[in-house]
Amino acid sequence: MAGQRATGRYVTSTTVGETVRAFVPAALPPDPPLDLNPLMPLLDKANQALGRLDGASSLLPDTTLFLYLYVRKEALLSSQIEGTQSSFADLLLFENEGTPSVPLNDVQEVSHYVAAMEHGLKRLEEGFPVSLRLIREIHAILLRDGRGADKQPGEFRRSQNWIGGSRPGNALFVPPPPHELDGALDAFEKFLHDEESRLPLLVKLGLAHVQFESIHPFLDGNGRMGRLLITLLLCAEKALQTPLLYLSLYFKSNRDRYYDLLQKVRLDGAWEDWIEFFLEGVAVSATQAADTAKRLVKLFADDQQRIHATGRAAASALKVQAHMQKNPLVTISKLASALQVSFPTAAAALRNLQNAGIVEEITGRERDRLYIYKEYMKIIGEGTEPLPRR
Repeated sequence: MAGQRATGRYVTSTTVGETVRAFVPAALPPDPPLDLNPLMPLLDKANQALGRLDGASSLLPDTTLFLYLYVRKEALLSSQIEGTQSSFADLLLFENEGTPSVPLNDVQEVSHYVAAMEHGLKRLEEGFPVSLRLIREIHAILLRDGRGADKQPGEFRRSQNWIGGSRPGNALFVPPPPHELDGALDAFEKFLHDEESRLPLLVKLGLAHVQFESIHPFLDGNGRMGRLLITLLLCAEKALQTPLLYLSLYFKSNRDRYYDLLQKVRLDGAWEDWIEFFLEGVAVSATQAADTAKRLVKLFADDQQRIHATGRAAASALKVQAHMQKNPLVTISKLASALQVSFPTAAAALRNLQNAGIVEEITGRERDRLYIYKEYMKIIGEGTEPLPRR
């Protein structure tokens, strides 16, 4: 769709004994301006899907229940794009002090993403703007320990990095050298708060995501940080009342095209091709999230009816079902503690839910059994199977 357009300049950089051409992206918005006319129907479709998502979220009895797992799903998917092998169950096991089936670093990485997202959303609620300072704060949490902890968490890099390849000389892409970072990042921050360009919000977010990935300001975690920024900016601009739009499932499902288009922008100035892909991702992701919210509302209501039909045991089983809407993986002892009931009472309630087909015991052990809210986990976990290793 796009014609040739210069999107930056190349400068010479030296790293690990090699001289390479590093790309310094031009300040946004693109020049010449984007041709958005062919994209207007898709932009309308994406905006309408966002509106439906905001409406669907109001149907939930408590949006925090949905958010609790949806943020975790995004964290998992965003990390999977970059190769972690954690599953949804692994993350919940880790958070419940269980034993995940993958290396601890993989699960820690996902758990840190959850904490980073929650920190960013809390700062927005406090009135803090999306800024370079907030980006550094979030990054410090994202890489605070485990894999990446030695990559200067919360600090913009002071050395040259590269993307793809075994060394700078055969890299797919070399971002700006350190001495060019301040200028590129200052221009990026100004663009985030620029109201003169009058670009549609979703177009602006699509541009900002590519720009952040091209600047690649950290030694590690740039991809996760760039995807997290999309949701933060949507919330900062009040396009969503609750942070329910995440594009990582779309990017994961279209991973090769995602990376190809990022590179095509840098090489050919193909901004329109990227924006088309991005808007389609917003429309698809918003529709999926709205559908998921509606399915969960129906699931909870249907299960409550099934529980009522069990008779005298219904009261305690309903309390357990309500608790498991936010904690879909529990042990008897933790459930008893959370609900302030006896161990036998919690065990009996879980047994009743198991007999009703609502929960499932997943260990097969006699002691320290783990129970999951079966259909809930199935719905929320769709698409979270780890990608095959390359």
